[in-house]
Amino acid sequence: MVFKRRTPRNFRQSLVNFFYPGGGWGRSASYVMHRLRRLPDSPERVAKGIAAGVFVSCLPLFGLHFITAACLAWILRGNIFASILATFFGNPFTFPIIAYSAMELGSLLLGRGHAQTVSEVMSAFGAIWAELGHNFLAIFTAGPFHWNMLARFGDDIFVPYMLGGLFIGVACAVPAYLLSLPVIRAYRNRRLKKLQERFDLARKSDRKK
Repeated sequence: MVFKRRTPRNFRQSLVNFFYPGGGWGRSASYVMHRLRRLPDSPERVAKGIAAGVFVSCLPLFGLHFITAACLAWILRGNIFASILATFFGNPFTFPIIAYSAMELGSLLLGRGHAQTVSEVMSAFGAIWAELGHNFLAIFTAGPFHWNMLARFGDDIFVPYMLGGLFIGVACAVPAYLLSLPVIRAYRNRRLKKLQERFDLARKSDRKK
């Protein structure tokens, strides 16, 4: 099959590559930027897609970032693939900063004072996924359902994180749009200029023949 790995990665390798890609974060970031610049769409639509992906990365929608970014890009009439690539803005290095900033701001706006630590927030998300997984299995095993963690999680973590994340997301998405738009335009213009130069050179060579 085309593009299929000869040796499938095991769970340990997949987990390691999630936190540290095989080629390193620098190479991965370079690949993402290269793909964003070369997307076959207008610079405005690509920039809107980038802004949508960056914005969604600041929200506590882990596991749903791709879908949410694509939906938001569609609403904004931006490039959907660009929005998915731009969720790279949220990665193991930036998530702690985003989570801390969003929780602090959200708690401040709600008048709750100091927020929970990043480790507590991540632990709460892990507990929620475990509880949801248990409840999903309970559908088929007739076991008991537990919603205690979800009730506490919504009020203590999700609400302040979402509230703060909305403001943090806008603060990151607007500069992302304003910065990416001229960069993409300049890249496209430079690429078109090089293609035109090659075309003119080839035409001159044909005339000499």
